[in-house]
Amino acid sequence: MLPQRFFYNDQVFCILRKDESPLKKSTTLALPLLGAAATTLLASEHLFNFAFKRVNYVPETSAEKQKYADAYYAYVDWYQSTPKETWYLHEHDPQNRMVAEYIPAATPHNRTVIIAHGYKGNGETMANFAQMYHNLGFNVLLPDDRGHGESAGKYISFGWLDRLDYLQWIQQVIDRSNSQVQILLFGVSMGGATMEMLSGETLPPQVKAIIADCGYSSVEAELVYLLKRWYHLPKYPIEPLVSTISKRRLGYYLNDVTSIDQLKKNRRPILFIHGEKDVYVPVGMAYENYAATHAPKQLWIVKNATHAESFWINPQRYRARVLDFLTTYFDPELLSD
Repeated sequence: MLPQRFFYNDQVFCILRKDESPLKKSTTLALPLLGAAATTLLASEHLFNFAFKRVNYVPETSAEKQKYADAYYAYVDWYQSTPKETWYLHEHDPQNRMVAEYIPAATPHNRTVIIAHGYKGNGETMANFAQMYHNLGFNVLLPDDRGHGESAGKYISFGWLDRLDYLQWIQQVIDRSNSQVQILLFGVSMGGATMEMLSGETLPPQVKAIIADCGYSSVEAELVYLLKRWYHLPKYPIEPLVSTISKRRLGYYLNDVTSIDQLKKNRRPILFIHGEKDVYVPVGMAYENYAATHAPKQLWIVKNATHAESFWINPQRYRARVLDFLTTYFDPELLSD
């Protein structure tokens, strides 16, 4: 007798009748199921490596931001010609060494900003923000995150393990400064999410405020969103498998990595910035992060800006909006400098 058939994910599976042999039944069922499982596992492994494994170069920016290339490289030229100090965490441990560049303020001051870069970037890719804050009289610290730039690490942790490194960078700023140092935390994209995740930790009193530009609400939500947008794939079964791989290699499941839960514990004033037309980290995540925060907070949705484009659309307006926040919550004397 012919078996009954049904379809699942475009594959045909068979339900055999009671009078068929167990051997035929197991063979008929097992082959397509094993094939589907193997394909899914391979796809999950590929996706994990694509998303989490470090690359030793900075990928090109998106097509819509190529028009800012000349301005970007002018900032890079400034960055490369500006005197800097190299700072380290775990300097003599090559497997765990973290590297940062420190740019002292032109006139000695007790304001320091720690800047977190984006996905597959490095400190240098934040040259425009480094110059902006330097011109506002800040000392600037630009770490390379785990799995990025000159820092060690085989995998990108999407801010979750990086937040622990930033606690050490904060302490190093305090140790190298006078006791009156005021610290601002700033980040864009993955860096924005890193600072949001850091906000829920026990921060020293020298940390006065946070600015997070286009950070995601959670790594799980971001992966599920991109699976659907880029590959037209549902959450299951890919996301749980990628999450399991992450647990084995990095020590955490994807749903452990959430800005929202950390922001619920935050006590520092925070400014959220997000592009209205961001389709990489959807703008709805900014509203979720804002709603989760009980500390003093501001939200600026930048009209017509795509992902991480808010600065580039109008640098003067961006600076003015940041300065307004800083003079309200960080240091009123900035306007008089």
